[in-house]
Amino acid sequence: MADIREEVARRRTFAIISHPDAGKTTLTEKLLLYGGAIQLAGSVTARKNQSSSASDWMELERKRGISVSSTVLQFDYEGRRINLLDTPGHKDFSEDTYRVLTAVDAAVMVIDAGKGIESQTRKLFEVCRLRGIPILTFMNKLDRPARDLLELMDDIENTLQIHAYPVNWPMGAGERFKGVYDRTTREAHLFERTARGAYRAPVQVAGIGDPAVKDALDADSYREFVEQLDLLAHAGPAFDRADAAKGGTTPVFFGSAVNNFGVELLLKALLEHAPAPAARRAVGGVVIEPTDEKFSSFVFKIQGNMDPKHRDRVAFIRVVSGRFSRDLPVIHTRTGRTYRLANAHKIFGRDREIVEAAYAGDVVGLVGYADFGIGDTLAEDPEVSFDEIPRFAPECFAQMFNPNPSKYKPFAKGLEQMLREGVVRSVTLRDAPDAKSVLLAAVGPLQFEVAQFRMESEYGVESKLEATPWTLARWIGPKTAAGAVDAVGLPMKCARAKDENGAEMILFPTEWSLQYLAERHPEIELLRLPPKR
Repeated sequence: MADIREEVARRRTFAIISHPDAGKTTLTEKLLLYGGAIQLAGSVTARKNQSSSASDWMELERKRGISVSSTVLQFDYEGRRINLLDTPGHKDFSEDTYRVLTAVDAAVMVIDAGKGIESQTRKLFEVCRLRGIPILTFMNKLDRPARDLLELMDDIENTLQIHAYPVNWPMGAGERFKGVYDRTTREAHLFERTARGAYRAPVQVAGIGDPAVKDALDADSYREFVEQLDLLAHAGPAFDRADAAKGGTTPVFFGSAVNNFGVELLLKALLEHAPAPAARRAVGGVVIEPTDEKFSSFVFKIQGNMDPKHRDRVAFIRVVSGRFSRDLPVIHTRTGRTYRLANAHKIFGRDREIVEAAYAGDVVGLVGYADFGIGDTLAEDPEVSFDEIPRFAPECFAQMFNPNPSKYKPFAKGLEQMLREGVVRSVTLRDAPDAKSVLLAAVGPLQFEVAQFRMESEYGVESKLEATPWTLARWIGPKTAAGAVDAVGLPMKCARAKDENGAEMILFPTEWSLQYLAERHPEIELLRLPPKR
Protein backbone atom coordinates (compact mmCIF):
# COMPACT_ATOMS: atom_id res chain seq x y z
CA MET A 1 0.00 0.00 0.00
CA ALA A 2 1.31 3.45 -0.95
CA ASP A 3 2.61 5.69 1.81
CA ILE A 4 0.05 8.43 2.58
CA ARG A 5 2.69 11.11 3.15
CA GLU A 6 4.37 10.44 -0.20
CA GLU A 7 1.04 10.43 -2.04
CA VAL A 8 -0.11 13.70 -0.47
CA ALA A 9 3.23 15.36 -1.23
CA ARG A 10 2.88 14.68 -4.94
CA ARG A 11 -0.65 16.12 -5.27
CA ARG A 12 -1.27 19.52 -6.86
CA THR A 13 -4.87 20.73 -7.00
CA PHE A 14 -5.63 24.07 -8.60
CA ALA A 15 -8.35 26.04 -10.39
CA ILE A 16 -8.10 28.31 -13.39
CA ILE A 17 -9.96 31.61 -13.01
CA SER A 18 -10.44 34.60 -15.29
CA HIS A 19 -12.72 37.20 -16.75
CA PRO A 20 -14.66 35.91 -19.81
CA ASP A 21 -12.63 35.78 -23.04
CA ALA A 22 -9.24 35.99 -21.34
CA GLY A 23 -8.36 32.56 -22.76
CA LYS A 24 -9.00 30.38 -19.73
CA THR A 25 -10.44 27.35 -21.53
CA THR A 26 -7.75 27.52 -24.21
CA LEU A 27 -5.07 27.55 -21.52
CA THR A 28 -6.76 24.57 -19.86
CA GLU A 29 -6.55 22.62 -23.13
CA LYS A 30 -2.91 23.49 -23.63
CA LEU A 31 -1.96 22.47 -20.08
CA LEU A 32 -3.58 19.13 -20.85
CA LEU A 33 -1.66 18.98 -24.13
CA TYR A 34 1.69 19.57 -22.44
CA GLY A 35 0.72 17.28 -19.56
CA GLY A 36 0.21 14.46 -22.04
CA ALA A 37 -3.48 14.13 -21.19
CA ILE A 38 -4.55 14.90 -24.78
CA GLN A 39 -2.60 14.66 -28.01
CA LEU A 40 -4.29 17.37 -30.08
CA ALA A 41 -5.91 20.60 -28.91
CA GLY A 42 -9.67 20.42 -29.45
CA SER A 43 -9.80 23.80 -31.15
CA VAL A 44 -7.75 22.63 -34.11
CA THR A 45 -9.21 19.31 -35.19
CA ALA A 46 -10.42 19.02 -38.76
CA ARG A 47 -13.69 20.77 -39.40
CA LYS A 48 -15.67 17.64 -40.11
CA ASN A 49 -14.50 16.01 -36.92
CA GLN A 50 -14.11 19.14 -34.84
CA SER A 51 -14.82 18.37 -31.20
CA SER A 52 -15.61 20.70 -28.36
CA SER A 53 -12.86 21.43 -25.89
CA ALA A 54 -12.15 18.79 -23.28
CA SER A 55 -13.69 20.85 -20.50
CA ASP A 56 -16.75 22.52 -22.09
CA TRP A 57 -18.84 19.40 -22.67
CA MET A 58 -22.41 20.61 -22.16
CA GLU A 59 -24.53 21.33 -25.25
CA LEU A 60 -25.43 24.78 -23.99
CA GLU A 61 -21.76 25.62 -23.52
CA ARG A 62 -21.07 24.68 -27.12
CA LYS A 63 -24.01 26.76 -28.37
CA ARG A 64 -23.20 29.85 -26.30
CA GLY A 65 -19.41 29.55 -26.58
CA ILE A 66 -18.98 30.05 -22.83
CA SER A 67 -18.27 27.86 -19.84
CA VAL A 68 -21.30 27.56 -17.55
CA SER A 69 -20.15 24.70 -15.36
CA SER A 70 -16.86 23.87 -13.69
CA THR A 71 -15.10 20.73 -14.87
CA VAL A 72 -12.64 18.37 -13.19
CA LEU A 73 -9.65 17.15 -15.20
CA GLN A 74 -7.05 14.85 -13.62
CA PHE A 75 -3.74 13.70 -15.06
CA ASP A 76 -0.15 12.80 -14.09
CA TYR A 77 2.83 14.94 -15.02
CA GLU A 78 6.48 14.50 -14.03
CA GLY A 79 5.66 12.36 -11.02
CA ARG A 80 2.85 14.62 -9.77
CA ARG A 81 -0.87 13.94 -9.70
CA ILE A 82 -2.57 17.02 -11.10
CA ASN A 83 -6.20 17.86 -10.29
CA LEU A 84 -7.12 20.74 -12.60
CA LEU A 85 -10.51 22.42 -12.13
CA ASP A 86 -11.66 24.61 -15.00
CA THR A 87 -14.28 27.15 -13.93
CA PRO A 88 -16.86 29.38 -15.59
CA GLY A 89 -15.60 32.87 -16.35
CA HIS A 90 -18.97 34.56 -16.75
CA LYS A 91 -20.08 36.46 -13.65
CA ASP A 92 -23.55 34.88 -13.72
CA PHE A 93 -21.96 31.54 -12.81
CA SER A 94 -19.64 32.84 -10.11
CA GLU A 95 -21.33 30.75 -7.40
CA ASP A 96 -20.11 27.58 -9.11
CA THR A 97 -16.61 29.05 -9.23
CA TYR A 98 -16.74 30.08 -5.56
CA ARG A 99 -17.64 26.50 -4.60
CA VAL A 100 -14.81 25.11 -6.72
CA LEU A 101 -12.32 27.42 -4.99
CA THR A 102 -13.08 25.65 -1.70
CA ALA A 103 -11.69 22.44 -3.21
CA VAL A 104 -8.31 23.71 -4.46
CA ASP A 105 -4.94 24.58 -2.95
CA ALA A 106 -3.90 27.15 -5.57
CA ALA A 107 -5.26 29.09 -8.55
CA VAL A 108 -4.02 30.27 -11.92
CA MET A 109 -5.34 33.74 -12.78
CA VAL A 110 -5.50 34.30 -16.53
CA ILE A 111 -5.31 37.92 -17.72
CA ASP A 112 -5.71 39.27 -21.25
CA ALA A 113 -2.54 41.32 -21.78
CA GLY A 114 -4.48 43.68 -24.03
CA LYS A 115 -7.02 44.51 -21.30
CA GLY A 116 -5.37 44.00 -17.91
CA ILE A 117 -7.40 43.42 -14.73
CA GLU A 118 -11.15 43.20 -15.43
CA SER A 119 -14.16 43.19 -13.10
CA GLN A 120 -14.69 39.44 -12.78
CA THR A 121 -10.95 38.94 -12.24
CA ARG A 122 -11.14 41.25 -9.22
CA LYS A 123 -14.11 39.41 -7.72
CA LEU A 124 -12.55 35.98 -8.09
CA PHE A 125 -9.23 37.24 -6.77
CA GLU A 126 -10.97 38.53 -3.63
CA VAL A 127 -12.45 35.07 -3.01
CA CYS A 128 -8.95 33.59 -3.32
CA ARG A 129 -7.61 36.22 -0.94
CA LEU A 130 -10.31 35.45 1.65
CA ARG A 131 -9.36 31.78 1.53
CA GLY A 132 -5.61 32.47 1.49
CA ILE A 133 -5.18 30.63 -1.81
CA PRO A 134 -1.80 31.22 -3.54
CA ILE A 135 -2.18 32.58 -7.07
CA LEU A 136 -0.01 32.23 -10.16
CA THR A 137 -0.74 34.73 -12.93
CA PHE A 138 -0.61 33.93 -16.65
CA MET A 139 -0.55 37.05 -18.82
CA ASN A 140 -2.14 35.72 -22.00
CA LYS A 141 -2.44 36.78 -25.66
CA LEU A 142 1.04 38.26 -26.03
CA ASP A 143 0.78 37.40 -29.75
CA ARG A 144 -1.77 40.24 -30.02
CA PRO A 145 -1.39 43.97 -29.28
CA ALA A 146 -0.80 44.32 -25.54
CA ARG A 147 -0.76 47.12 -23.00
CA ASP A 148 2.58 48.43 -21.81
CA LEU A 149 4.15 45.51 -19.97
CA LEU A 150 5.35 47.51 -16.96
CA GLU A 151 1.90 49.12 -16.69
CA LEU A 152 0.39 45.62 -16.55
CA MET A 153 2.58 44.86 -13.53
CA ASP A 154 1.46 48.11 -11.86
CA ASP A 155 -2.15 47.24 -12.68
CA ILE A 156 -1.89 43.95 -10.78
CA GLU A 157 -0.22 45.55 -7.77
CA ASN A 158 -2.45 48.65 -7.55
CA THR A 159 -5.78 47.00 -8.36
CA LEU A 160 -5.37 43.75 -6.45
CA GLN A 161 -3.01 45.01 -3.73
CA ILE A 162 -0.64 42.08 -4.22
CA HIS A 163 3.04 42.05 -5.11
CA ALA A 164 3.59 40.87 -8.69
CA TYR A 165 6.91 39.22 -9.51
CA PRO A 166 7.48 38.42 -13.22
CA VAL A 167 9.27 35.06 -13.25
CA ASN A 168 9.73 35.41 -16.98
CA TRP A 169 9.51 38.39 -19.33
CA PRO A 170 8.26 38.57 -22.91
CA MET A 171 10.59 39.20 -25.82
CA GLY A 172 8.49 41.55 -27.88
CA ALA A 173 4.70 41.64 -28.13
CA GLY A 174 2.03 41.28 -30.81
CA GLU A 175 3.52 40.41 -34.19
CA ARG A 176 6.98 40.88 -32.69
CA PHE A 177 6.46 38.40 -29.85
CA LYS A 178 9.29 35.86 -30.11
CA GLY A 179 9.37 34.14 -26.74
CA VAL A 180 10.05 34.68 -23.05
CA TYR A 181 13.13 35.14 -20.93
CA ASP A 182 13.27 33.18 -17.67
CA ARG A 183 14.65 35.55 -15.01
CA THR A 184 15.43 32.73 -12.58
CA THR A 185 17.47 30.52 -14.94
CA ARG A 186 18.60 33.42 -17.18
CA GLU A 187 17.56 31.50 -20.26
CA ALA A 188 15.66 32.72 -23.29
CA HIS A 189 12.97 30.41 -24.62
CA LEU A 190 12.37 31.02 -28.31
CA PHE A 191 9.19 29.71 -29.87
CA GLU A 192 8.05 28.99 -33.39
CA ARG A 193 4.48 29.59 -34.41
CA THR A 194 2.74 26.35 -35.31
CA ALA A 195 -0.46 25.79 -37.26
CA ARG A 196 -3.09 27.31 -34.97
CA GLY A 197 -1.28 25.96 -31.93
CA ALA A 198 -2.26 22.37 -32.64
CA TYR A 199 0.90 20.65 -31.42
CA ARG A 200 3.59 21.26 -28.84
CA ALA A 201 5.66 24.19 -30.05
CA PRO A 202 9.37 23.59 -30.67
CA VAL A 203 11.54 25.29 -28.03
CA GLN A 204 15.05 26.61 -28.39
CA VAL A 205 16.88 27.72 -25.25
CA ALA A 206 19.75 30.20 -25.18
CA GLY A 207 21.23 32.88 -22.92
CA ILE A 208 20.20 36.52 -23.39
CA GLY A 209 23.48 37.38 -25.06
CA ASP A 210 23.25 34.53 -27.51
CA PRO A 211 23.16 35.66 -31.16
CA ALA A 212 19.95 33.65 -31.59
CA VAL A 213 18.18 36.02 -29.18
CA LYS A 214 19.39 39.16 -30.96
CA ASP A 215 18.55 37.66 -34.34
CA ALA A 216 15.02 36.80 -33.19
CA LEU A 217 14.23 40.43 -32.31
CA ASP A 218 14.55 43.61 -34.34
CA ALA A 219 16.92 46.23 -32.98
CA ASP A 220 14.21 48.36 -31.29
CA SER A 221 12.52 45.35 -29.67
CA TYR A 222 15.81 44.00 -28.39
CA ARG A 223 16.83 47.37 -26.90
CA GLU A 224 13.43 47.77 -25.20
CA PHE A 225 13.57 44.19 -23.92
CA VAL A 226 17.02 44.69 -22.34
CA GLU A 227 15.98 48.04 -20.79
CA GLN A 228 12.87 46.49 -19.23
CA LEU A 229 14.87 43.64 -17.73
CA ASP A 230 17.29 46.16 -16.28
CA LEU A 231 14.42 48.13 -14.72
CA LEU A 232 12.94 44.99 -13.20
CA ALA A 233 16.30 44.01 -11.74
CA HIS A 234 16.58 47.32 -9.88
CA ALA A 235 12.92 48.13 -9.18
CA GLY A 236 11.79 45.44 -6.78
CA PRO A 237 12.90 42.83 -4.26
CA ALA A 238 13.87 39.30 -5.16
CA PHE A 239 11.19 36.66 -5.41
CA ASP A 240 9.87 35.71 -1.94
CA ARG A 241 8.71 32.10 -2.14
CA ALA A 242 7.29 32.12 1.40
CA ASP A 243 5.20 35.23 0.68
CA ALA A 244 3.91 33.64 -2.55
CA ALA A 245 2.83 30.54 -0.61
CA LYS A 246 0.73 32.79 1.66
CA GLY A 247 -0.85 34.62 -1.27
CA GLY A 248 1.07 37.89 -0.75
CA THR A 249 3.03 37.63 -4.00
CA THR A 250 1.87 36.31 -7.35
CA PRO A 251 4.49 34.84 -9.70
CA VAL A 252 3.70 36.19 -13.19
CA PHE A 253 4.24 34.30 -16.46
CA PHE A 254 3.75 35.57 -20.00
CA GLY A 255 2.68 33.73 -23.11
CA SER A 256 0.07 32.93 -25.73
CA ALA A 257 -2.03 29.89 -24.94
CA VAL A 258 -3.46 29.58 -28.43
CA ASN A 259 0.07 29.39 -29.86
CA ASN A 260 1.53 27.32 -26.98
CA PHE A 261 3.88 30.14 -25.96
CA GLY A 262 4.87 29.86 -22.30
CA VAL A 263 2.41 27.08 -21.41
CA GLU A 264 4.98 24.43 -20.52
CA LEU A 265 6.90 26.91 -18.36
CA LEU A 266 3.68 27.64 -16.48
CA LEU A 267 2.94 23.95 -15.98
CA LYS A 268 6.42 23.30 -14.58
CA ALA A 269 6.06 26.35 -12.32
CA LEU A 270 2.82 24.94 -10.93
CA LEU A 271 4.71 21.89 -9.73
CA GLU A 272 7.24 24.16 -8.05
CA HIS A 273 5.08 26.96 -6.64
CA ALA A 274 1.63 25.45 -6.03
CA PRO A 275 1.51 23.86 -2.55
CA ALA A 276 0.65 20.28 -1.72
CA PRO A 277 -2.63 19.74 0.22
CA ALA A 278 -2.61 21.37 3.64
CA ALA A 279 -4.54 20.93 6.89
CA ARG A 280 -8.16 22.11 7.08
CA ARG A 281 -10.34 23.09 10.01
CA ALA A 282 -13.49 21.13 10.65
CA VAL A 283 -16.53 22.46 12.52
CA GLY A 284 -15.55 23.04 16.14
CA GLY A 285 -12.02 24.10 15.24
CA VAL A 286 -10.60 20.57 14.91
CA VAL A 287 -7.57 20.55 12.59
CA ILE A 288 -7.62 17.73 10.04
CA GLU A 289 -4.19 16.97 8.62
CA PRO A 290 -4.04 15.59 5.06
CA THR A 291 -1.85 12.73 6.29
CA ASP A 292 -4.32 11.61 9.00
CA GLU A 293 -5.14 7.93 8.65
CA LYS A 294 -8.91 8.36 8.68
CA PHE A 295 -10.61 9.35 5.44
CA SER A 296 -12.56 12.61 5.29
CA SER A 297 -13.97 14.69 2.43
CA PHE A 298 -16.67 17.17 1.47
CA VAL A 299 -18.98 17.57 -1.53
CA PHE A 300 -18.30 20.80 -3.42
CA LYS A 301 -20.24 20.15 -6.64
CA ILE A 302 -23.21 18.15 -7.92
CA GLN A 303 -23.62 17.53 -11.65
CA GLY A 304 -26.55 15.66 -13.16
CA ASN A 305 -26.86 14.01 -16.55
CA MET A 306 -23.20 14.14 -17.51
CA ASP A 307 -23.96 10.89 -19.35
CA PRO A 308 -27.24 11.48 -21.26
CA LYS A 309 -27.67 7.75 -21.82
CA HIS A 310 -27.88 6.98 -18.13
CA ARG A 311 -29.27 10.19 -16.58
CA ASP A 312 -26.88 9.73 -13.70
CA ARG A 313 -25.84 12.13 -10.98
CA VAL A 314 -22.26 12.80 -9.87
CA ALA A 315 -21.28 14.24 -6.51
CA PHE A 316 -17.73 15.61 -6.66
CA ILE A 317 -15.79 15.33 -3.41
CA ARG A 318 -12.49 16.85 -2.39
CA VAL A 319 -10.50 14.38 -0.32
CA VAL A 320 -9.22 16.16 2.82
CA SER A 321 -7.44 13.35 4.63
CA GLY A 322 -6.70 9.63 4.68
CA ARG A 323 -6.88 7.11 1.88
CA PHE A 324 -9.97 6.55 -0.23
CA SER A 325 -10.48 3.09 -1.65
CA ARG A 326 -13.34 1.39 -3.44
CA ASP A 327 -16.10 0.05 -1.17
CA LEU A 328 -14.83 2.21 1.70
CA PRO A 329 -17.63 2.58 4.31
CA VAL A 330 -18.11 6.24 5.28
CA ILE A 331 -20.52 8.27 7.38
CA HIS A 332 -22.71 10.87 5.71
CA THR A 333 -22.45 13.16 8.72
CA ARG A 334 -25.54 15.26 7.95
CA THR A 335 -27.86 12.22 8.11
CA GLY A 336 -25.70 9.79 10.09
CA ARG A 337 -26.18 7.11 7.45
CA THR A 338 -23.34 4.80 6.39
CA TYR A 339 -22.54 4.40 2.68
CA ARG A 340 -20.16 2.03 0.95
CA LEU A 341 -18.55 4.05 -1.83
CA ALA A 342 -18.36 1.48 -4.60
CA ASN A 343 -19.28 3.66 -7.58
CA ALA A 344 -16.40 6.14 -7.55
CA HIS A 345 -14.85 7.54 -10.71
CA LYS A 346 -11.95 9.61 -11.92
CA ILE A 347 -13.56 12.23 -14.15
CA PHE A 348 -11.98 13.74 -17.26
CA GLY A 349 -14.61 15.98 -18.86
CA ARG A 350 -17.24 13.47 -19.96
CA ASP A 351 -14.94 10.48 -19.72
CA ARG A 352 -14.58 8.47 -16.54
CA GLU A 353 -12.81 5.46 -15.09
CA ILE A 354 -13.14 3.56 -11.84
CA VAL A 355 -11.07 4.94 -8.95
CA GLU A 356 -9.27 2.34 -6.85
CA ALA A 357 -7.48 4.79 -4.53
CA ALA A 358 -7.34 8.53 -3.83
CA TYR A 359 -5.59 10.79 -1.33
CA ALA A 360 -5.84 14.31 0.07
CA GLY A 361 -6.09 16.81 -2.76
CA ASP A 362 -7.75 14.41 -5.18
CA VAL A 363 -11.20 15.01 -6.61
CA VAL A 364 -13.42 11.95 -6.94
CA GLY A 365 -16.79 11.68 -8.67
CA LEU A 366 -19.35 9.58 -6.77
CA VAL A 367 -22.07 8.37 -9.12
CA GLY A 368 -25.67 7.72 -8.12
CA TYR A 369 -25.88 8.85 -4.49
CA ALA A 370 -29.11 10.83 -4.44
CA ASP A 371 -28.88 11.88 -0.77
CA PHE A 372 -25.58 13.74 -1.16
CA GLY A 373 -25.79 17.53 -1.38
CA ILE A 374 -23.36 20.41 -1.85
CA GLY A 375 -21.45 21.02 1.38
CA ASP A 376 -22.04 17.54 2.85
CA THR A 377 -19.21 15.77 4.68
CA LEU A 378 -18.29 12.13 4.07
CA ALA A 379 -15.87 10.74 6.65
CA GLU A 380 -14.90 7.67 8.61
CA ASP A 381 -15.17 9.67 11.83
CA PRO A 382 -18.83 10.67 12.42
CA GLU A 383 -17.69 13.65 14.52
CA VAL A 384 -15.89 15.32 11.61
CA SER A 385 -17.88 17.90 9.65
CA PHE A 386 -16.67 20.60 7.25
CA ASP A 387 -18.32 23.95 6.61
CA GLU A 388 -16.45 24.95 3.46
CA ILE A 389 -19.09 26.05 0.94
CA PRO A 390 -19.83 29.79 0.76
CA ARG A 391 -23.27 31.18 -0.05
CA PHE A 392 -23.86 34.67 -1.35
CA ALA A 393 -26.94 36.87 -1.43
CA PRO A 394 -28.83 36.42 -4.74
CA GLU A 395 -29.39 39.37 -7.04
CA CYS A 396 -31.92 37.94 -9.51
CA PHE A 397 -35.34 36.43 -8.84
CA ALA A 398 -37.98 34.87 -11.07
CA GLN A 399 -41.16 32.84 -10.66
CA MET A 400 -40.98 29.54 -12.58
CA PHE A 401 -44.20 27.96 -13.86
CA ASN A 402 -45.02 24.61 -15.40
CA PRO A 403 -47.19 25.41 -18.46
CA ASN A 404 -48.09 21.75 -19.04
CA PRO A 405 -49.81 20.04 -16.06
CA SER A 406 -49.41 16.61 -17.68
CA LYS A 407 -45.63 17.05 -17.30
CA TYR A 408 -45.84 17.55 -13.54
CA LYS A 409 -43.54 14.66 -12.57
CA PRO A 410 -40.65 15.34 -14.99
CA PHE A 411 -40.96 19.08 -14.24
CA ALA A 412 -40.66 18.43 -10.50
CA LYS A 413 -37.78 15.98 -11.05
CA GLY A 414 -35.87 18.37 -13.30
CA LEU A 415 -36.34 21.31 -10.95
CA GLU A 416 -35.22 19.23 -7.98
CA GLN A 417 -32.04 18.33 -9.88
CA MET A 418 -31.30 21.97 -10.77
CA LEU A 419 -31.70 22.94 -7.12
CA ARG A 420 -29.54 20.03 -5.94
CA GLU A 421 -26.74 21.07 -8.26
CA GLY A 422 -26.97 24.71 -7.21
CA VAL A 423 -27.69 25.80 -10.81
CA VAL A 424 -30.37 27.98 -9.20
CA ARG A 425 -31.68 28.30 -5.64
CA SER A 426 -35.19 28.38 -4.27
CA VAL A 427 -36.71 30.95 -1.95
CA THR A 428 -40.02 30.61 -0.11
CA LEU A 429 -42.07 33.77 0.23
CA ARG A 430 -43.70 34.38 3.58
CA ASP A 431 -46.98 35.20 1.82
CA ALA A 432 -46.72 33.14 -1.38
CA PRO A 433 -48.98 34.70 -4.02
CA ASP A 434 -49.15 31.56 -6.15
CA ALA A 435 -48.44 28.08 -4.81
CA LYS A 436 -48.29 26.75 -8.39
CA SER A 437 -45.02 28.60 -9.05
CA VAL A 438 -41.57 28.39 -7.55
CA LEU A 439 -39.53 31.48 -6.70
CA LEU A 440 -36.01 30.95 -7.98
CA ALA A 441 -32.98 32.99 -6.95
CA ALA A 442 -29.61 33.39 -8.67
CA VAL A 443 -26.52 35.54 -8.77
CA GLY A 444 -26.99 36.21 -12.51
CA PRO A 445 -29.88 35.85 -15.00
CA LEU A 446 -28.04 33.36 -17.22
CA GLN A 447 -28.47 30.81 -14.44
CA PHE A 448 -32.22 30.84 -15.20
CA GLU A 449 -31.48 30.27 -18.89
CA VAL A 450 -29.27 27.30 -18.06
CA ALA A 451 -31.96 25.81 -15.80
CA GLN A 452 -34.64 26.18 -18.50
CA PHE A 453 -32.39 24.80 -21.24
CA ARG A 454 -31.43 21.76 -19.21
CA MET A 455 -35.00 21.12 -18.03
CA GLU A 456 -36.07 20.94 -21.68
CA SER A 457 -33.06 19.08 -23.11
CA GLU A 458 -32.62 16.59 -20.26
CA TYR A 459 -36.16 16.14 -18.93
CA GLY A 460 -38.31 17.07 -21.93
CA VAL A 461 -40.28 19.78 -20.13
CA GLU A 462 -40.90 23.42 -20.90
CA SER A 463 -40.96 26.09 -18.22
CA LYS A 464 -42.08 29.68 -18.07
CA LEU A 465 -40.43 32.48 -16.15
CA GLU A 466 -42.11 35.58 -14.79
CA ALA A 467 -40.12 38.59 -13.67
CA THR A 468 -40.32 39.79 -10.07
CA PRO A 469 -39.60 43.25 -8.61
CA TRP A 470 -36.66 42.20 -6.41
CA THR A 471 -33.02 42.82 -7.29
CA LEU A 472 -31.16 41.94 -4.09
CA ALA A 473 -31.58 40.18 -0.77
CA ARG A 474 -30.20 40.24 2.75
CA TRP A 475 -30.41 37.71 5.56
CA ILE A 476 -31.86 38.82 8.88
CA GLY A 477 -29.04 38.52 11.41
CA PRO A 478 -29.23 36.90 14.86
CA LYS A 479 -28.88 40.31 16.60
CA THR A 480 -32.36 41.25 15.38
CA ALA A 481 -34.90 40.94 18.20
CA ALA A 482 -37.91 38.68 17.68
CA GLY A 483 -40.76 40.59 16.07
CA ALA A 484 -38.58 43.62 15.24
CA VAL A 485 -39.15 43.38 11.49
CA ASP A 486 -42.91 43.04 11.90
CA ALA A 487 -42.93 46.04 14.22
CA VAL A 488 -41.28 48.46 11.81
CA GLY A 489 -42.75 47.30 8.53
CA LEU A 490 -40.87 47.17 5.24
CA PRO A 491 -40.43 49.68 2.39
CA MET A 492 -42.77 49.28 -0.58
CA LYS A 493 -42.40 46.14 -2.72
CA CYS A 494 -40.05 44.47 -0.21
CA ALA A 495 -40.89 40.91 0.85
CA ARG A 496 -40.12 38.50 3.66
CA ALA A 497 -38.81 35.08 2.66
CA LYS A 498 -36.82 32.04 3.75
CA ASP A 499 -33.92 30.42 1.92
CA GLU A 500 -33.57 26.70 1.26
CA ASN A 501 -32.16 26.18 4.76
CA GLY A 502 -34.95 28.07 6.50
CA ALA A 503 -32.94 31.22 7.23
CA GLU A 504 -35.06 34.37 7.09
CA MET A 505 -34.40 36.96 4.40
CA ILE A 506 -35.73 40.27 3.13
CA LEU A 507 -36.00 40.82 -0.63
CA PHE A 508 -35.50 44.41 -1.85
CA PRO A 509 -36.54 45.99 -5.17
CA THR A 510 -33.74 48.59 -5.17
CA GLU A 511 -30.50 49.49 -3.44
CA TRP A 512 -32.29 52.59 -2.13
CA SER A 513 -34.91 50.52 -0.29
CA LEU A 514 -32.14 48.48 1.35
CA GLN A 515 -30.29 51.60 2.47
CA TYR A 516 -33.52 53.19 3.69
CA LEU A 517 -34.30 50.24 5.97
CA ALA A 518 -30.71 49.96 7.19
CA GLU A 519 -30.45 53.67 8.05
CA ARG A 520 -33.92 54.07 9.61
CA HIS A 521 -33.81 50.84 11.58
CA PRO A 522 -30.27 49.87 12.62
CA GLU A 523 -31.77 47.43 15.13
CA ILE A 524 -32.47 45.12 12.18
CA GLU A 525 -29.25 43.31 11.33
CA LEU A 526 -28.90 42.75 7.56
CA LEU A 527 -26.26 40.27 6.35
CA ARG A 528 -24.70 39.69 2.93
CA LEU A 529 -23.79 36.15 3.97
CA PRO A 530 -26.18 33.73 5.71
CA PRO A 531 -25.94 33.45 9.49
CA LYS A 532 -24.04 30.46 10.82
CA ARG A 533 -26.32 27.57 11.68
